[in-house]
Amino acid sequence: MRISAFSDVSLRVLMLLSTQTELLTTRELATLVGTPYNHVSKAVLKLRQMGLLLAMRGRSGGVRISAKGLQATVGSVLRVLDDHTDVAACEAASGDCPLAHGCGLRGALNQAREAFYASLDNVTISSLAATPPAGPVFVTLHTRQNG
Repeated sequence: MRISAFSDVSLRVLMLLSTQTELLTTRELATLVGTPYNHVSKAVLKLRQMGLLLAMRGRSGGVRISAKGLQATVGSVLRVLDDHTDVAACEAASGDCPLAHGCGLRGALNQAREAFYASLDNVTISSLAATPPAGPVFVTLHTRQNG
């Protein structure tokens, strides 16, 4: 299965915000998730409409994830965000499919898509991104000495 680019951006925004305690502007989010501002602003708007983000207006405003957003599952988010077009393009541009009368492919593929979403119903947004460590991270390199 493949999710839409819009769903991908939206999930990255949710994951990033799940690790933040301060408000972030949409411009900051765009930079942090590596996506153009226009795409991120559309994702933020939709996520706000879904109740997954809280927005504060004004000079010191920004967005943060809501309690509902932290508890949301990836499956439930994708069901709303993905466009729900059929997995297979059964109606070709030239007309009806000659196999349409006895074909079960569309139904089988839609069932597979739902199974994909269902497999993500136990994965919460808060479980996707590890909390960034507090303070600087030090890496110790060990060298192997022959002797």
